[in-house]
Amino acid sequence: MRSDAAVFGSSSGPIAEKYSVATQIMMGGATGWCAGYLFQRVAVGGGFLLLQIANHSGYVQVDWKKVETDVNKAKRRLKKKANKAAPEINTFIEEATEFVKKNILVSSGFVGGFLLGLAC
Repeated sequence: MRSDAAVFGSSSGPIAEKYSVATQIMMGGATGWCAGYLFQRVAVGGGFLLLQIANHSGYVQVDWKKVETDVNKAKRRLKKKANKAAPEINTFIEEATEFVKKNILVSSGFVGGFLLGLAC
């Protein structure tokens, strides 16, 4: 098993000793808002724009029945394989969960800011 230091760096851990609660929440919120705003503008907006241009130009025609059947097949496969996740993925999830628990203020600020950034 890898330690937190292997994934998140040697200085990961609670930063409560370094900054006040308000500062931690503000730092997490600000970085979360920036990440959410950029994600919404670049990924969602850019992808939608490209798809609309391709559709209008006649490059893309969607067979919605095929999409529906493929999505249903993928759902069934995911359900079967979900319980057989690779040990590395489970280890990473455990480490990420521990990191979030140790830095709950920054993490919760980030999530809140990210959601606000997506809403803008």
